[in-house]
Amino acid sequence: MRRMSVFPQHGTALGNLGLTANEIRQETENNTSELISDLVNLSARARFQAIRSLPMPFNEKKAIRNRVNSVKLSKTILAADCRQQVSRSFRRFRASLASARQHLIIWQDTLKGIGSRFGTSVLSYFLFLKWLLKFNLFSLIVNFCFITIPQIVHEPNISSITGFRGLELLTGVGYFNQTVLFYGGYNGEVIVSKPTYNMQLAYFFTIAAYLVLCGVSLLYSMSRSFQKNFVLETGPVSGGAWRLLCSWDFSVVNEKAIQYNKNNLAIQLKESLSERLQEKNQMSLSDRIKRLSLHLLAWLLSLGLAVGSGAGIYFLGTNQELAFSSNHDPSDLGAEASTLLLPVVVSLINLIVPLLYSLISKIESYSNPRAMIYISIVRNVILKMSILGILCFYWLDSVPEKTSCWESFVGQSVYRLLIIDFIFCLLGIFFGEFLRNVIGTMCIQTLGVPEFDIARNVLDLIYAQTLAWIGIYFSPLLPVMQVLKLFIIFYLKKISLSMNCQPPKHTGRAAQIQTVFIALLFFPSFVGALSMVAFTVWSLKPSDQCGPFQGLDTPFHTIFSWTDSLPEYHWVGWIFENILRSELFYYLISLIVLVITYFLWQITQGRKQLIKTLREQIVNEGKDKAFLLNKLKNLQKERREMASYRSQDYDQTPYFNPNWMNTLPLDM
Repeated sequence: MRRMSVFPQHGTALGNLGLTANEIRQETENNTSELISDLVNLSARARFQAIRSLPMPFNEKKAIRNRVNSVKLSKTILAADCRQQVSRSFRRFRASLASARQHLIIWQDTLKGIGSRFGTSVLSYFLFLKWLLKFNLFSLIVNFCFITIPQIVHEPNISSITGFRGLELLTGVGYFNQTVLFYGGYNGEVIVSKPTYNMQLAYFFTIAAYLVLCGVSLLYSMSRSFQKNFVLETGPVSGGAWRLLCSWDFSVVNEKAIQYNKNNLAIQLKESLSERLQEKNQMSLSDRIKRLSLHLLAWLLSLGLAVGSGAGIYFLGTNQELAFSSNHDPSDLGAEASTLLLPVVVSLINLIVPLLYSLISKIESYSNPRAMIYISIVRNVILKMSILGILCFYWLDSVPEKTSCWESFVGQSVYRLLIIDFIFCLLGIFFGEFLRNVIGTMCIQTLGVPEFDIARNVLDLIYAQTLAWIGIYFSPLLPVMQVLKLFIIFYLKKISLSMNCQPPKHTGRAAQIQTVFIALLFFPSFVGALSMVAFTVWSLKPSDQCGPFQGLDTPFHTIFSWTDSLPEYHWVGWIFENILRSELFYYLISLIVLVITYFLWQITQGRKQLIKTLREQIVNEGKDKAFLLNKLKNLQKERREMASYRSQDYDQTPYFNPNWMNTLPLDM
């Protein structure tokens, strides 16, 4: 490129060459055109550098840049410029999509506000609620698209229906009895279309696919959460150094919340110091026996309450609901309202017995608050799962023998439990948080502001989600109620948290708490619900008068009927007969899972050993540094002492004696 072609060479004036003004102007224009053509062929970066280095005024550089741009726009766009523009457009489009996605994420700003005011421990509850909402939204969309819409479009399975009276919203019977809300509103006919739509297969595979996806998602989330958040510790994580340096929640920006966190941190430091003092003070044998006896008595009382609650619920259910199911009159509102007795009793037990567990924990007087929290969680889980276990046994053992359309009856029972649990949740927000705050701030100020009980609220969510998973087979549209319930609870809890509650004082690390919640949701919640649905599908005979599987020995036999209808040597039938029904296949799968589990366990053990070695190395390096610092300090001290000793004993300053002549001998 001739970068200087627009100027005369070697300082020679064009006028001295015998050229006229027009010829000079023409020559200058030609040189400028050549310069512009050379600049056009350069890349954007090189062109920018070339124009910038031209020895001319800024206005002329600007004029040349404008001419270059106009020439580039008038010509055909080169491939490099085209790629740059396409890349730039894609980057802008991606940025706009990311911005739109941030706006579309539900409750994004609300969750940030909760985290900034109350910390990550309280935020973990709302994140868990949002996570459950995604599960139920997915279930609602899948069931509604693949089960409900084909049934509604084809022909609703409704033989007789009563008028709507309002009580159905609580009981689920009456008007809702044979709607698509429950199992009895579906039939197993093949919808004639192109292609044909088998309602039995759609019902079976939709429920099975949803449960499998839930299980995979729970396993993946639990493993990721454990990998990221659950710190492998050789000792307790509640040491003073960890509390001071690592436990502060920097997402909190609200002044009042910051003061709460300071107070809670002071309490936790005191508790940590008291724990260390208790570890140093060895208990006598008699004190240990007394404490062990107290813990054993507390556990016996807790288990006794759980067993007694389960037995009472079983006998109440067998005497109350079955009587209504066999001899009920659709117009009898009193008999219909009596079905609410069992869910009300269950909700009262879930409300009162945890309070008794709290009193038992206070009597035990645990020295470690975290241990008290986790023991309380375990006891409440045992209570809720024992209640659900008794109810499932009652539904699968007694109900199929005495009820004609027993699947719809089970679905209505689960529906009532969900509705009454939601009502008690609303009452708990009002009486347990609002009135408690009013009493603690205006009447009895020593009570103070109530704490937001994360463990209790999360266990309530797990209980409700377990009911939703149990009822998904008996009521395909039950996720509708769960979605509405979670939406309402989110906003009511947010308002109550802002107005009535303070963050809890005794909490573990928020990341570890969230991991524990997901683990509890998987086991025993999801595993128990999956076991009940699997037992229903594989072992129980479906109703002969309602539902998509009427006339079959078990709902699983619809797979046999489908494979028998396939052409011979069809790949689906071959896979089902030779792989899925083969014991060897499941043996190999179990063996592979065990081998992978063993390798992962070995990797975990190796990482634990590596962490232990690194910690020992850190401790040894600290000791080495302390030793070197002490040696350096002693060496400096010795040098200072030697320097001061020499300055006192060996003063080398020249001394002049003015009477030096008197020291000479007299004979001189």
